[in-house]
Amino acid sequence: PRYIDMENKIPLHVGIIMDGNGRWAEKQGKSRNFGHRAGRDRMIGLAAHARDRGIKYFTVYALSTENLARPQKELDSLFGLIRRYFASNIKKLYKENAAVRTIGDLSLLPDDIAKLLTDGEKNSPQNAGFTVVFAIAYGSRAEILSAVNKAVERGEILDEAGFEKLLYTSGLPNPDLIIRPGGETRMSNFLTYQAAYSELYFTDVLFPDFSDAEFDKAIENYAGRNRRFGKI
Repeated sequence: PRYIDMENKIPLHVGIIMDGNGRWAEKQGKSRNFGHRAGRDRMIGLAAHARDRGIKYFTVYALSTENLARPQKELDSLFGLIRRYFASNIKKLYKENAAVRTIGDLSLLPDDIAKLLTDGEKNSPQNAGFTVVFAIAYGSRAEILSAVNKAVERGEILDEAGFEKLLYTSGLPNPDLIIRPGGETRMSNFLTYQAAYSELYFTDVLFPDFSDAEFDKAIENYAGRNRRFGKI
């Protein structure tokens, strides 16, 4: 792919909504679970490519709180993919000085999945050069309500910095760019507070087909924008 000179134009933090796995599989006459496996494999490759492009934080919207209402058979398949991902990839990530972070309500997940995610974060290298952030059992409205309730319980009146410390994303930079493959043009309860000034990029390409070259198109598009953050 063509790499362009984008001094100071590589986003620090990219979020991606992994949409279209099920539709991609159905178009091929395959099961939705086949699509989820393809999406997982594409996510692994895309995270490595993002790291190579100089991105420091890569947040993947893997499972929303709304997704937890899907049929149990599909959820069991998704949980199985998470188990196999951590079994196959976590040590490799650590060796490459990459860290894992999870955002979401882990109490909604099976105990062993919650432990995998917690341990993955706990055992990550300190001062890692790249961080993969998994949004699992994540919903932005629930995250905001949780933060508000914590503040109420403490009797605190917060400024922005204090509020952000109560969010799941505490300590992470806000996303510079959010990408949504799959043809939908909405945020679907993803990082609503954090994305106040994020650049958004939508494409009809279904996630399993969202190649490294397609990712580079999004980065090039981002590089051509003028981020004013409400100023002139």
